[in-house]
Amino acid sequence: MLKIMSVNAGSSSLKFKLFEMPAETVITEGIIERIGMQDAGVTFKYNGEKKSKVLPIKNHEEAVKILLDLLIKQNIVTSLDEINGVGHRVLHGGEVYAKSVVFDDDVERVVDEMKVLGPLHNPHNLTGYRAFKAALPNVGNVAIFDTAFHQTMPADRYMYPIPYDYYKQFGIRRYGFHGTSHLYVSGRCIELLGNPAHSNIITAHIGNGASLAAVRDGKCENTSMGLTPLAGVEMGTRSGDIDPAVVTFLSEKLHVSAEEVISILNKKSGLLGVSGVSSDSRDICKAIEEGNERALLARKIQVETVVNYVGQYYVELGHVDALVFTAGIGENDTIFRAEVCKMLEEPLGIKIDLELNKARGKEVMISTPESKIKVYVIPTDEELVIARDTVKLLKLI
Repeated sequence: MLKIMSVNAGSSSLKFKLFEMPAETVITEGIIERIGMQDAGVTFKYNGEKKSKVLPIKNHEEAVKILLDLLIKQNIVTSLDEINGVGHRVLHGGEVYAKSVVFDDDVERVVDEMKVLGPLHNPHNLTGYRAFKAALPNVGNVAIFDTAFHQTMPADRYMYPIPYDYYKQFGIRRYGFHGTSHLYVSGRCIELLGNPAHSNIITAHIGNGASLAAVRDGKCENTSMGLTPLAGVEMGTRSGDIDPAVVTFLSEKLHVSAEEVISILNKKSGLLGVSGVSSDSRDICKAIEEGNERALLARKIQVETVVNYVGQYYVELGHVDALVFTAGIGENDTIFRAEVCKMLEEPLGIKIDLELNKARGKEVMISTPESKIKVYVIPTDEELVIARDTVKLLKLI
């Protein structure tokens, strides 16, 4: 049996999941948070038990060392030699990578170059890779790109209607994100449909960050996020699609730089900005129950932006076999799913069973037999995709 570590390194966090492959069994999983702070902490699950510890952690290198020491001290592994491979989520691969690749010097260079397109993520993804490479020098590493799944989009879907030279010079185009999640849930949906020769699926990854994808025969044809994860539907703190002139308008009115306006659109907008309550869907629902009109407005905007993309992708695909909800809101917010499907009932013939729709965080078909489009809730598992690609690319089996 193989042991594969799936890693997602953020700016101040390190999420991890250790798999036993090819059985795809989760041995342990957890997160190291607030890296760089005195009150950083480690939380992990093992043998059905959840444990947490608060301690100062200077940087990602120290976080990786703490994680590996934890594996030994908790007898999760008897030796670090038991770890056969490490897979890393990397945000941006640009147009260079349309699939996962073995991490080497050339990949490291490209990921570093792509930090101009993914400044908030790529540097930390690299830090995580370098930390594991130093700690486990004899273990292979694989890069799994968030943008890779969307590289099958045709040019008329990814190009922006701006001077073409800007695309050639600077790579300005739609890239899309959450690709690993869209890949997993669309693939699982195809299995649930009985592995037909042809399939058209719309996947809705709706969490604090959110995006939709139009998937034909397992390949992405369009997606809602763009050059950055700021585009698309309304999100927890991100605005989603807006008139680009808003940036210069706010810059002049607030006497701030364009960069500061983009920060506002990334961190202070979306559900949080409209409601003034929270970026968390659960808090929004509670505020709505208490009669908060701004919370209700924020929710309506989110539902309608999702519905708009579903409608667009329905037209682009020609017909749709299934709509899939996934991620935090998609998997757990039953009211959100019901509201989206209600708006789609008349135009697309979608009908859901409200009793089945009560399910949270588990795989279930919530549409009725009369529904013209099947509707599924499929919990995403990006870490499993990372583990699978790591095993395949390192040729461990």
